[in-house]
Amino acid sequence: MSKIPIFTDKAPAPSGGYNQAIRAGQFLFLSGQGPAAPDGEPVNPSFEQRVQQVFMNLSQVAQAAGFSLGDAVKINVYIESMENFETMDRIYKEVVPLPYPTRTTVSCGLGGIGIEIDAILWSATAK
Repeated sequence: MSKIPIFTDKAPAPSGGYNQAIRAGQFLFLSGQGPAAPDGEPVNPSFEQRVQQVFMNLSQVAQAAGFSLGDAVKINVYIESMENFETMDRIYKEVVPLPYPTRTTVSCGLGGIGIEIDAILWSATAK
């Protein structure tokens, strides 16, 4: 099984030595996405808008590989403050279709960006 790097200009370019995603067989491993526009500019108006941007970035990278967030089997959420958990969870439920994937949410320092999310997707029909 080969590893295929995935890139789209509809999400921020990697800022280090990694790819936006790697496809391995029927799996797609999405790197963590933060609240930045595709041009790399931070999206900071509100926590809600940052979460929406993160999910938009994840969705765009998934689509570039022929997947969708509906193919998620595992999502990891890194959140700067658990005070924002309810906002994140509400938006998550709006954009991630049922059945929900497994999820881990970790409170951690993120240098002020507020949230980062990565995911593992699987699809029997992805091309």
